[in-house]
Amino acid sequence: MEYLTKTSFVLTIIGALNWGLVGFFDFNLVAFLFGSMSILSRAVYILVGIASLVVIYAAFTENSEKQFVRQIHK
Repeated sequence: MEYLTKTSFVLTIIGALNWGLVGFFDFNLVAFLFGSMSILSRAVYILVGIASLVVIYAAFTENSEKQFVRQIHK
């Protein structure tokens, strides 16, 4: 579970950075790299979405916020 949480955390950060680029500069990095709504870009969006659900689940099922942060930093 630790590997899944760390990987999901990284994918969620990547997704958040992409949305930041879209919001600030109207530039979608995923679409730029893989094509607009290509199969590969859709796969990236799906993976980021699933990863965000894993991170949310991990954050709320841990005993405390500190323990969740400690698990990410291992």
